[in-house]
Amino acid sequence: MKIINYSIEIVNIPLLKPFITSLRRVDSVEGIILKIETDEGIFGLGSAAPTKVITGDTKESIIESIHIILKEIMNKDLNAYNEVFLSINHSLIGNTSGKAAVDMAIYDLLSKKQKMPLYQYLGGQKKNLQTDMTISMNEIDLMIKDSLDAYESGFRSLKIKLGDDINKDFQRMEGIFKKLGNHLNYRLDANQGWSPKDSVKIIKEFESMGINMTLVEQPVYYKDLEGMKFVTERVNTAILADESVFSLSEAVKIIDMRAADMINIKLMKTGGIYNAIGIARYAEEKKIDCMIGSMMESPISIHAAINFGMAFNQIKLFDLDVPSMYKKIDFNTEYSYGALIKPSNEVGLGISLK
Repeated sequence: MKIINYSIEIVNIPLLKPFITSLRRVDSVEGIILKIETDEGIFGLGSAAPTKVITGDTKESIIESIHIILKEIMNKDLNAYNEVFLSINHSLIGNTSGKAAVDMAIYDLLSKKQKMPLYQYLGGQKKNLQTDMTISMNEIDLMIKDSLDAYESGFRSLKIKLGDDINKDFQRMEGIFKKLGNHLNYRLDANQGWSPKDSVKIIKEFESMGINMTLVEQPVYYKDLEGMKFVTERVNTAILADESVFSLSEAVKIIDMRAADMINIKLMKTGGIYNAIGIARYAEEKKIDCMIGSMMESPISIHAAINFGMAFNQIKLFDLDVPSMYKKIDFNTEYSYGALIKPSNEVGLGISLK
């Protein structure tokens, strides 16, 4: 099975409300959609999201990287997929989002050829996934309202975005906790916004208040592994490494030096499923739990993350709430979204273009 043609298009999916973190504001999801055609008449879909403040990838760089990668693998037999995925990784430095789009399109093709859902092709089984809902960083009253709305919509885990001002962050979390208490669990995400000492201080304050925190995500600057280790060693709450982990080698370093308790896997960071498998397997060997998350992405790459998440037992937590933020979804799928993501038995990624 070889690639004979491909096309790229850009979709723009408006959000119900702006998505705001300490790093950026997003009003609509921009997705670069890749469609690959093979000589056997099977089509594969992939998608990438420009997130320059995290991956460094822009719309223009993603499109150019996809052209470069596909030129490299155009004449390769996709059934010999180890060679194909290595070629993707070696085709250019970085550009993990473009690599992820090609990677998931090939996995879509391979699992479709076997007439299997991708999660089954990867060795997993169909199961419902319980995701959190992200609460954007805003003024305190609005964050309290958004948290209450999410709870009333059925979400029992909230991912609270913090990180621009340590004192305001305390007031935000204090206000949310006073309103909702421990009727749910909280995942705090500072997006690299705190210093190591401030991280320890505020996390301990939240612990003393009795807040049910599942984890605190990437409290310090992504390169400051010693700083993250400093935090991990001094608080009871689990510390989740996110922006610090793009590759297997980075995951190995963080796990081996015990700089964090958990790893957040995102396909836009790893360059796709093939590389993410290595991280999940190493985490399993070391008995480190993982979360599967995403950027602000199209449903195609979210489906890739869902399928990947169903395939590996070490992935315990799911942060795949983006479809619940869309105003509408112009794709065909039998999956259903919400606090509980319900997959289908559709082959491949389980989604197609209209």
